[in-house]
Amino acid sequence: MKIDRLSLAVLLLAFGFVALPSNAEITMNATADDALPAAIVGEAPELAGEAVSYFSADAKSQGYLAIPRGDGPFGAVILVHEWNGLVQRVKETADAFAAEGYVALAADLYSGRTGANPAENMALVRETLANPEAIIANLNAAASYLRGRSDTSGKVAAIGWCYGGGVALSFALGGEHHDATAIFYGRLLGDPEQMSQINHEVYGTFARNDQGIPVESVNAFVATLRDAGIKNDVHIYDEISHGFWLHVDRNPATNTGPALDAWQRLKAYLGRTLGG
Repeated sequence: MKIDRLSLAVLLLAFGFVALPSNAEITMNATADDALPAAIVGEAPELAGEAVSYFSADAKSQGYLAIPRGDGPFGAVILVHEWNGLVQRVKETADAFAAEGYVALAADLYSGRTGANPAENMALVRETLANPEAIIANLNAAASYLRGRSDTSGKVAAIGWCYGGGVALSFALGGEHHDATAIFYGRLLGDPEQMSQINHEVYGTFARNDQGIPVESVNAFVATLRDAGIKNDVHIYDEISHGFWLHVDRNPATNTGPALDAWQRLKAYLGRTLGG
C-alpha cells in the first residue's frame, strides 16, 4: 500500500518520530548568477512561511519555517539572527533559502523577544551569551526538528550574521553533529584545540572596515583552521562595513558587488556540503 507524504508524516508523528510537514510551501526559483535574493536588497515579497515551535524547553521560543514546494529530500539550513532577534528581514531571508531549495528554519534565541535599539539589543546579547548551554540546546533542537522532517535529507547547515555568526561557530564547536557552518562577520575564536572539534568545511564572509572584527582576527582564525586541517572558504571584502550582506539596501552602491560574490560563494558552499 502506498502512503502519501502527509499521511506518512501524520503516522510517524503519532509515534514521535517526525515533525509534521508545513502547508506553507515556496516555489523554488534559484537566483541567477548576477542576482541577489530580494530579501537582502529590501524587495522581499510577502512572507510565505510560518511560525513553528521546535524547542520544547522554551515555549516562548518561536522559530520561522520556510519550505520549498516539492517532495524533496531537501538539505536544511538553520538561520541564526543578528543581535536584534528574529525580525522580519531574517524571516524574509528564510523564504529566500527555501526558494533556493532548502528547508529553512530561522531560530529564535531570544524567547520571542526582539530589540528596538542598541541598548535593548546588547542586553539580549549579554543575557543569552551568559548561558551558552541554552543556546546550544536551542540549536540542537532546531537541527533535530529539521532532521526529523520527512522532506529533508538529514543534512543541516547553520548560517548566522553578527551575533548569529559567532553563535554558529559556537554551535560548530559544541553542538550535535551537523554538516556546514557559515559565518557572516561573527565573533571568532582562535584556539587550535577547540577548532579541531569541527568536522566540516567552514564558510566565512567578513568586512575590512568592520571595527568589531579586525582583519588580524580573521587571518588568525583562518590560520587556525588550516593548522587544524579544516577546509574553509573565508573571504574579507574591502570597502564595506559590518552588516553589509543582510542589509545590502543600506548602501547598495558599495554593498552589491561584494554581497553578490559572497552569495555565489555561499550557494556553492551549500551545494558542496548539503547537496543541490
